[in-house]
Amino acid sequence: MVFLLVIVIGLVAWALHLMQEAIQHREFSLMLAGFLVSSAAAALISVYFLMGHYVGYMSEMASRSYVYNSTEWAAFDESWAEMVNLPSSELISN
Repeated sequence: MVFLLVIVIGLVAWALHLMQEAIQHREFSLMLAGFLVSSAAAALISVYFLMGHYVGYMSEMASRSYVYNSTEWAAFDESWAEMVNLPSSELISN
């Protein structure tokens, strides 16, 4: 998180520098470059937050799946144990 914050601060500082140069030299291309750099910083932050929520959601789903699968296997083991304890004539009729 700190590394990302340093990168975003650097991008914003660079964008402000480009925009100051654009105003001093009256050059539109530097203003456009500054806008694009600041847009990249905003996109980086938004992707970071979106991926954080997505990873949290997926880890929650994985833990739910683990609990579901373990209960499913426990139910399967109990039914298998009941089937094994039955006499062979009842197994054939099922």
